[in-house]
This record gives sequence, C-alpha cells and structure tokens, in this order.
Amino acid sequence: MRIIFMGTPDFAVPTLVALHDAAHEIVAVYTQPPRPAGRGKKLQPSPVQVKAEELGLEVRHPTSLKTAEAQAEFAGFAPDIAIVAAYGMILPQAVLDIPEHGCLNVHASVLPRWRGAAPIHRAIMAGDPVTGVTIMQMEAGLDTGPMLATVRTPIEDKTTGELTEELAELGAQLMVGTVRNLSFHQPVEQDDAEATHAAKIDKAEARIDWNEDAAVIERKIRALAPFPGAWFELDGERVKVLKAELAEGSGKAGSTLDDNFTIACGNGALRPLRIQRAGKPKMDVAEFLRGIPVPAGTELA
Repeated sequence: MRIIFMGTPDFAVPTLVALHDAAHEIVAVYTQPPRPAGRGKKLQPSPVQVKAEELGLEVRHPTSLKTAEAQAEFAGFAPDIAIVAAYGMILPQAVLDIPEHGCLNVHASVLPRWRGAAPIHRAIMAGDPVTGVTIMQMEAGLDTGPMLATVRTPIEDKTTGELTEELAELGAQLMVGTVRNLSFHQPVEQDDAEATHAAKIDKAEARIDWNEDAAVIERKIRALAPFPGAWFELDGERVKVLKAELAEGSGKAGSTLDDNFTIACGNGALRPLRIQRAGKPKMDVAEFLRGIPVPAGTELA
C-alpha cells in the first residue's frame, strides 16, 4: 500500500519501522515540528523524524492540517491509507476522508477504556490489571472510531516507561497484521457507555500526597516514571521517586518510620528504592542514605 505515516514520539517509531520492513511504500512521514530541548534549547527533531530520515523517507511537519494548502499537499501524495501513532495533532475530517482506506490509529489502551492523551499513565494509576493496544478506524471524535483489532498485556508492576516500550512493539506488529489483512477485519463499534477519559498529565499531579494510601502512591510513582516523575520535598529540596515498594508500618503521614526511608502514608507505608534529586543523577536509595542520612521521625513535604 501507499502509506502516509503520522507519528511523533518514541512510541510511534516501532510502527514506522515495521511498516517499512513489511515493504509498504511509505510516501511521506508527518510528525510534529522540531521543538526546543535540552539546556541550550536547540531545536530537536522528533524521534519519528530522526528514524524517517535514517530510512530515507520524505518528512513533513506542518503546524496545522486545517489549511487548504496543507490538505492539498496531503492529497498530493495519493495515499491508499494513513497510519497514525501518537501524532499529537487532531486530523480534520477533510484529511480523514483523503485516503481510500481511511486512517488507522494505534492507540495504547483497550478501547473504549482510556480514550485520550495519557492512556498508559491512567491505566497504571487506576490499578488496572490489564491494558493493551487497539487498532482503530479514525473519525472526528476523540478515539471514538470503530475497532479493528486488539491485543492485551498484564500491567503487573511495570512503569509507564516500560509499558510504553512493550505496547509500542505490540502495536507495531498488530498494525502490520491489520494492514496486511485489512479486508478480513470487521469494524466493531465502541460502547460509549464503557468509555473512560485519559486526561493529559498535569504537573500538579506529580507531587506526592502522603495522606493517600500507600498503594495509590506506589501506582502514581510507576505511572509517572520516568517522566515527569512523582516527587516530594526533603529539607526544601525536590526529590523524585522513580521506584518504590510497599512496606510495613504506620504513623503520621509523610514521616519516616525508620532509618531506611520507610515513609508512613494515609494507610500503610512506602519505601522508595530509586530516586533523583534536583539536578543530580538517578541513584538507589541505599547510596543516597550513605551520603545523606534520613533518621526516623523526619517529616517530608
């Protein structure tokens, strides 16, 4: 097929590579424009743009697809189908209508659960036992289109980073199989009554509230790892928690219960295992405590 691929972050890269390796003709790759990043705030191309250029593919990064000019350029590639994976831009109906076989999306949840921007984070936070990837026929609504294929995987104790990598690979293979056997996949309408919304992660959510249950906090830590990272303050310094485990004990929420950094929560206790201080490298808590002891009774903010 003649494919226009549309994606931006690392999650989308395996699908691009899998389609390329399956010998489809990728006539253009659409991605978000380069953004300032790093200490020097230099413009950095998206992971998809980097990979597309490695593969020798034509890249486009319009700031909008709503203009007649952008839509005419899109149509000029004469795509049979468009494949979308975390593109980060709403596709107007005029664009959705251009490819003969429409636009298919790789969505990182088992729809209709967790429609929206942060499905992996929200699934972990909610304590879902299982998540997955859905291949969906796109329409104007937010992740509301008919479903063509689904694959599931257990969440267990995975972080968002780990689960993103796993779902990216699962989604890539599922998309390749779906495109290969497109005529055999019968679209299944979503049940809107079962839908949940995966709102974008707000920075304010990242601060740990020690009054919450330890299990809720542990899920938040996994959901926000590696980015933006759940955090608390120790002596006025921000500390991110990248990994933690549930522990025995109880006490005043936010206070340490021993010299091993066991922290009392609203219900139960939690022990950070891997942390990162502001401007410092990531480290195991045991290493941190050798340099900065945190005695029992220390109160965290």
